[in-house]
Amino acid sequence: MRIREDNRNMVLLTTVTLCCAVVAGALAVLQPVFGEPPEKQVAGSRPIENSAQASVRVVGAPFVPNINPRQR
Repeated sequence: MRIREDNRNMVLLTTVTLCCAVVAGALAVLQPVFGEPPEKQVAGSRPIENSAQASVRVVGAPFVPNINPRQR
């Protein structure tokens, strides 16, 4: 059984893809885990102050959408 010349590139691409997937899957399964798992982080008990936010400066006129393109 021979592979037609028209399909050889697709067969090669499929073979390489499957081989790479098998190697990547085997490495993911066999990857050693080093160190201890990270500790669970807990948010601070102090609430955030709203007054600490910086005010925003608006420059220019407020935005008004142009609903009539002919009018500028």
